[in-house]
Amino acid sequence: MTYSFALHIPDAELEPEPLASEQIVSGTPEVTGKVVWESEDGRQVRGVWQITPGVVTDTEADELFVVISGSATIEVENGPTLTVGPGDMAVLREGDRTTWTVHETLRKAYAINL
Repeated sequence: MTYSFALHIPDAELEPEPLASEQIVSGTPEVTGKVVWESEDGRQVRGVWQITPGVVTDTEADELFVVISGSATIEVENGPTLTVGPGDMAVLREGDRTTWTVHETLRKAYAINL
């Protein structure tokens, strides 16, 4: 998108983004998402992402996100443990290895810099 826009995040329609099986630690979490803006060079991405309950691992990009609904505990390897819920903003650093324990389906709006 190259124009200004507004999006009501709770109602945004999301597309399936399957997890790699090696990322799933427990449960049957499902991920959906939608990129709503990307820079011409692909180095900046803005979007909406959602995950259902379960435990997953990830290696993070440089990301700022705001939780719209749901809750999770995010353990950062050799770092803090973050507890996030509606209205919380969090910053993850590129290369952070994380374990997400999703308690309630979590939906977030994010800004990633690659």
